Amino acid sequence: MPERRLLSDWQTFRDYGECCYNIQKLNEEKFLPVNCLARQPQVTAEARCRLVSWLIPVHRHFKLSFESCCLAVNIMDRFLSTTPVASDCFQLLGVTSLLIASKQVEVFSPGSPSCWPCAAMPSPRTSCATWSASADWRGSGRALGAEPRGAGPRGRSHSHTAGCWSLARRICELSLADYAFNRYRPSVLVTCAARLAERLLGVATAGEADAGEARGDEEEEEEEEEEEEEEKGRCARNLRLLVSLNQEALRTMAEM
Repeated sequence: MPERRLLSDWQTFRDYGECCYNIQKLNEEKFLPVNCLARQPQVTAEARCRLVSWLIPVHRHFKLSFESCCLAVNIMDRFLSTTPVASDCFQLLGVTSLLIASKQVEVFSPGSPSCWPCAAMPSPRTSCATWSASADWRGSGRALGAEPRGAGPRGRSHSHTAGCWSLARRICELSLADYAFNRYRPSVLVTCAARLAERLLGVATAGEADAGEARGDEEEEEEEEEEEEEEKGRCARNLRLLVSLNQEALRTMAEM
């Protein structure tokens, strides 16, 4: 029965998943809040980092999906890009964004925000990615927000695939609160996080993990593809730097 279910899931992805992913990828630029703090006289990048770092354990407390967390940050950033927010209302904006995201994504969303834990924000500088799009996990067709099933691509075991998925998700969470990562499209950020996770776990060789940086004129002749590979290269380098500077926070997140 599990094997039949796995085949059914894969067939469903082949029929619909790739089409949905391509549509989301085409819409990425429309929902990319690159300079969301440009109109904010009271909200700083540090305040945003603290708020997102607080939202991550809140979404886990209510057992919300990773997609809800990413969508909440994206909703918050897009609101910040259009409307000035007072510093004493900033936390309310974050909670409201998470509630809206949960109502859009979850089957059962949490109740009234009046019962939510809105006291002090924690200090750990940990965060997560600006998006709610699907990822091409090494061509497996998995979304980063969904648990992998069965054997992974290229004959990988379930434990290896699950381990890579978990670490990639933590890396994305780590990047969410860093304002600098708002410039990268969701698909680019997820792909780079997946490759970095494989490299850190030794699942892929260094050359395979850096494939996004090594590509260029030889493999991608079209201008748009070359630009995307350059973007992946910059994103991959910044993710490696982020992880190297936040290894303790990454370990703490893995234990939660």
